[in-house]
Amino acid sequence: VSTELSQGCARGCDLCSEFNGCLRCSPKLFILLERNDIRQIGICLPSCPLGYFGLRNTDMNKCIKCKIENCESCFSRNFCTKCKEGLYLHKGRCYVTCPDGYSAANGTMECSSPAQCEMSEWGPWGPCSKKRKLCGFKKGNEDRTRRILQAPSGDVSLCPATTEVRRCTVQKNQCPEGKRKKKEEQGKQDNANGNRNRKDTKDAKSGTKKRKSRQRGAVVPVTSASPAQ
Repeated sequence: VSTELSQGCARGCDLCSEFNGCLRCSPKLFILLERNDIRQIGICLPSCPLGYFGLRNTDMNKCIKCKIENCESCFSRNFCTKCKEGLYLHKGRCYVTCPDGYSAANGTMECSSPAQCEMSEWGPWGPCSKKRKLCGFKKGNEDRTRRILQAPSGDVSLCPATTEVRRCTVQKNQCPEGKRKKKEEQGKQDNANGNRNRKDTKDAKSGTKKRKSRQRGAVVPVTSASPAQ
């Protein structure tokens, strides 16, 4: 059975045992539990070592091990602030290379968010159109553009989009060519109707003349009177 002692403990330790080392450190120090075979031995430190972060508590300050793989120092259990040598830090985690669209900032091992591109302001929205036409529809699309002023290492593929599109609604208006075509078709129809009417009138007149001619040329039969006997 381990006996707890308040005297004879290591410097900075307020309470200790022969079997488990320090059990409670002085208020300003952090206790670190090191595993030795089946035992955990407590030691008191002014700051936590690599791979741990310090958690201050009213009861006792503790060194907590980072849970992020390949992390050298961390801000909390799940947020790394420095990776092991040769690895890149990105959003609290460690990577062999920076994720797509990110690059190491200023020669450090930290991935910048995302690779910095200098973009111009958005231009004005263009006219509402549909299939490259500006008329003959009610719902279409309009777009606006901006330019890439500077790209990291000249790679424009790392920069955000230069075109933005949105839906638009306008009052439907007839296209000029559609009006002309409709007018031409109406004109052709009117001409056809006029020609048909004139033909009907001509045919009617011709029929009347023929009937009169037949009437003038008709022969009335004469019956001879028989002589009286």
